[in-house]
Amino acid sequence: MSKTHEKSREILSVGDLNRAIATSLEDRFDTVWVSGEISNFKAYDSGHWYFSLKDEEGQIRCVMFRGRNGQVEFMPQSGDLVEVSASLGMYVPRGDIQLTIQTLRRAGMGGLYEAFLKLKAKLAKEGLFDDEQKRDIPIHPRSIGIITSPQAAALKDVLSTLARRAPHIPVVIYPALVQGPDAPAGIISALKAAEKENVVDVILLVRGGGSIEDLWAFNDEQLAYAIAQSPIPVVSGVGHETDFTIADFVADLRAPTPTGAAELAAPRRDQMLQVLDAIMQALLQRINQRVEREAQTLDQLALRLSHALPNPDRMREQIQGWQQRLNQAWSVRMESWRRNQMHYQLQLEMLNPQRTLERGYAVILSKEKDQLHAVRNPGELKTKQNFQIRLAEGQAEVLFEEILRK
Repeated sequence: MSKTHEKSREILSVGDLNRAIATSLEDRFDTVWVSGEISNFKAYDSGHWYFSLKDEEGQIRCVMFRGRNGQVEFMPQSGDLVEVSASLGMYVPRGDIQLTIQTLRRAGMGGLYEAFLKLKAKLAKEGLFDDEQKRDIPIHPRSIGIITSPQAAALKDVLSTLARRAPHIPVVIYPALVQGPDAPAGIISALKAAEKENVVDVILLVRGGGSIEDLWAFNDEQLAYAIAQSPIPVVSGVGHETDFTIADFVADLRAPTPTGAAELAAPRRDQMLQVLDAIMQALLQRINQRVEREAQTLDQLALRLSHALPNPDRMREQIQGWQQRLNQAWSVRMESWRRNQMHYQLQLEMLNPQRTLERGYAVILSKEKDQLHAVRNPGELKTKQNFQIRLAEGQAEVLFEEILRK
């Protein structure tokens, strides 16, 4: 090779060469999906994640920047099997080929999501999601049913919300698994039990948040049919606000959270009392207005009679007769109003928890964080802890020495 030819050839710096390789990789590869096992995972203070993806044949460096990894629903760790979508490039200063990751999910989630979309499309075609299939949620339910796991944190949130909003409404719990392969059959059995007992007017199907695998029981096809066929309206409150399951679409009403389901199903007692008071005030005003109109009519008739009849004594007798009839009509109207008022008072009295205590019942209260709440589950009873028992004629502090559960 001649010296002239060597001088004419371009000599690249290492940085230029790496940049050329990086550009070539970015032009050659669009977004790719890669599966593998996470290795050497590190989360820096900057919020960025650095790790390697490996399998039995090789490994590649990866980076996921803070703006992207904030959307991942779990904290990865070394050993996790994952699937990522990423762009392929090169980190020029080090000369390393790397994946810049846009999305990251647990391995297998793609298949689950595809199954979810397939079932959703099938049930939508069958009309299970149509508004015409939705049953109305009762405004004043006589009793509320809850289907969830007794150990679920969501149950405590729902019970506290119901106790705050509508303490006069009884609650029936139908325990069922809400996660795992046996969960769909358990939830279906709970729905059947509620239908057979026929003591609740609405059912809350609730569970706390989790991954798509954790919530997969609520994407079961048979469960979807059971919800659609339930004669009792169903309010779903599964996961967080951004979580959607097949049960949400087929339920009569979808709440963003378990607590939201309780709020949608239970009317506020104080608001009901305010409405009742407004009705009573409006009724009294209408009666007064009617009496005033009748009194004015009487005045007009009396005036006409005074001019039409020459006999004052007869006129006085007629006026007295009209006054007597008016008084009788007024008495009848006032008696009717008193009966209506007594009816409303009796309804309010029936809602008074004190009446339940006077029939011989008692309520056990537990104190947590300086707040008293009713003990609904025997599992909440503990020894060496003060409880308050409220009776019809007072209250007492008790300390259980031994608790026998059946």
